[in-house]
Amino acid sequence: MMDDKKVELEYPCNWNYKVIVNAHCNMKHIAKNVLGDRTYKISKSNNSKDKTYVSYKVSLLVHSDDDRVALFHEFKKEDCVKIVL
Repeated sequence: MMDDKKVELEYPCNWNYKVIVNAHCNMKHIAKNVLGDRTYKISKSNNSKDKTYVSYKVSLLVHSDDDRVALFHEFKKEDCVKIVL
């Protein structure tokens, strides 16, 4: 059974976001807008069956819980982004 405890992470640590975007959007451009000059890696994961959406894994070093959560919200603000996990 899961309880309401927060996962304890030791920072800095490597973190992966799964970012699902509209297929016509440029994930490199989105990552640059959100991450700026930070070092990161993008790898394509999947296409939706109807090829409307594409998912990517974005990997980078996060420095704190606040940093990790802030980046999550910044990805969500992008117009082309459908879902961030």
